[in-house]
Amino acid sequence: MLSYAFKRLAQSIPTLFIVITISFFLMRLAPGGPFDGERKLPPEIEANILAAYNLDKPLYWQFFDYLGGILQGDFGPSFKYKDFTVSDLIWAGFPVSLELGMWAMLLGVVFGVSIGCYAALKQNTRLDYLMMGGAMAGIAIPNFVMAPILTLVFGVYLSWLPVGGWDSGAVANKVLPVIALALPQIAYIARMTRGSMIEVMGSHFIRTARAKGLSERKVVRRHALKSALLPVVSYLGPATAGIITGSVVIEQIFGIPGIGRYFVQAALNRDYTLVMGTVVFYGALIILFNLVVDLIYGLLDPQIRYDD
Repeated sequence: MLSYAFKRLAQSIPTLFIVITISFFLMRLAPGGPFDGERKLPPEIEANILAAYNLDKPLYWQFFDYLGGILQGDFGPSFKYKDFTVSDLIWAGFPVSLELGMWAMLLGVVFGVSIGCYAALKQNTRLDYLMMGGAMAGIAIPNFVMAPILTLVFGVYLSWLPVGGWDSGAVANKVLPVIALALPQIAYIARMTRGSMIEVMGSHFIRTARAKGLSERKVVRRHALKSALLPVVSYLGPATAGIITGSVVIEQIFGIPGIGRYFVQAALNRDYTLVMGTVVFYGALIILFNLVVDLIYGLLDPQIRYDD
């Protein structure tokens, strides 16, 4: 399994290179620049600024300079956040986004799997229809609609929870953004688990387990659940990476200083290096989580083996 992990990591290098290349040239080819929003500067001062950030060099030379910096773990300086490097901003926002994302995924897995399993065991009953109808609504309603509704109800009308801010990670400030992030994940995982569980419950090995006299609870917990969770585990890899680094709207709505909020500001400000840094970081996270998912597959399904 260890050799398989190293092999997968080696195979991810070309993928990251393609992501970096496409993102770099798309950012540079888009109209405008990082200093276009400022007042018109004298030509000599503008030339000095461009030279300080290596923007006066040919595009291909800038690209190779950027690749050289990445190989040394340096994403460069931020064009808009003075006295901060991109690495400083990413590592300042990542712990906040990581905490929100992990809590949201934990809620998504616990409630999504529970609802999906229960709906599958009550297939085609009113309760099943009610649960799956709620799950479909959770998928259809985007979190940028659900977040203001939660804020309005629990923050404004009931005054139970704060409507924004981080307050050094106070629990009350986490509740609404975590719920807003978790609701779509609960809906997706619930529907996925239900479909997978229904398929597994009709398998031959489940009928064999029942024929041996095992109770329905043991059949579900010991035999059906592991196989039913395989599609869910496959979904969790990119979903976890996406919810950690891609909670852009939620962090903006609730004023949370996470990596998603930095990404939005960087895109608006044309902060090339910060946008590139977050894209590369996001791509690396997706690759890492997908590798973890593949390794977990081997633990859930004994038939899956990795060559050492």
